[in-house]
Order: sequence, then structure tokens, then C-alpha cells
Amino acid sequence: MTDNFIQLDKDDILRFKIVDANGKETGECLEFDLENIDYPLVYQDAMEKIKKNRIEIKNKINMIEQRKDIKGKKILSKNKEDEVKALQEYFKKEAEAYDMILGKDGVKKLLNGRALGWTSLRLIDKYIDEQIIPILEKGANNILDKIDEMYNAETQDSSVLKWYTLNI
Repeated sequence: MTDNFIQLDKDDILRFKIVDANGKETGECLEFDLENIDYPLVYQDAMEKIKKNRIEIKNKINMIEQRKDIKGKKILSKNKEDEVKALQEYFKKEAEAYDMILGKDGVKKLLNGRALGWTSLRLIDKYIDEQIIPILEKGANNILDKIDEMYNAETQDSSVLKWYTLNI
């Protein structure tokens, strides 16, 4: 008895290898399937969560700053302790939103075993904006061109998206 297998092309998987501070590969990578039709909506949802998180933390910090500060139970004053707790919650929510963009445990992979630090989110944000998004956009445009080429002969139309809407 023989088994039959079907293997889809993996040409449109974009991989970013993760390296440590010394430039040594960690064995981890971020993978993006450029043909995943859900990704644009997932990215959009992640960006909305990030925007919401930033508004929420600004409001919380403003509320804390408007309160009269009192001596805390330990080293930090009550307001400073509440600010740190609010920021911890914010960082966790932001990491969850970034994981939507980067994939499961993407933030953990980028941090390479380090805990989420005060500057981590800004560095990840910069990495996403300057390195990942431009490549994803270029890859997505290449995919659209590839799809148009594949279906253009059948549809006699230059836009596969228009073809799909007309044939649904």
C-alpha cells in the first residue's frame, strides 16, 4: 500500500532569523505566510489594540497624577507604585498585541529569554515599522502580482480581486 501526499508551495513564507546581542543565531525565527488571507485583518486588529492600549495608559497615568500622593507601604509612594503597576499591565497588553503581528511567542523570541524591559516595546515597535512591515508590504504586493498573473489568463481581467467579487 502506498500513501499519497500533497504538498503546497512554501515559496511565500517569509522568515526572519533571530540573533542574540552578539549576532549569534538563537535557532528561533519569525515566520509570515504572505498568502495568509487573514493576516491583513489580524494586523489591523493588532494596531487597533495598540492604539487603544496607548490611550488607556495615558488616561490611567493622568488619573494617578491628579490624585494627591501619599507615602507608600514600602519605598515607592502610592502614586508611583500605581504608575508602575499600570505600566506593567500596559506592557503585557502591548506584548499580546505585538504577538498578533509577530506570531505566537514573537515577543518572547525577540527578547531571547530576557524579561520585558522598559525599552523593549519601543525597540520592537521600531523593528516592526522599519524592518518587518516594509518587507511584508513588498511581499504582499508580489503575491498580488502573482495572483493576478495566475488568474489573468482565465479572467481576461487585470484584477483578481475584481474577478473574485464578480464570480461569488
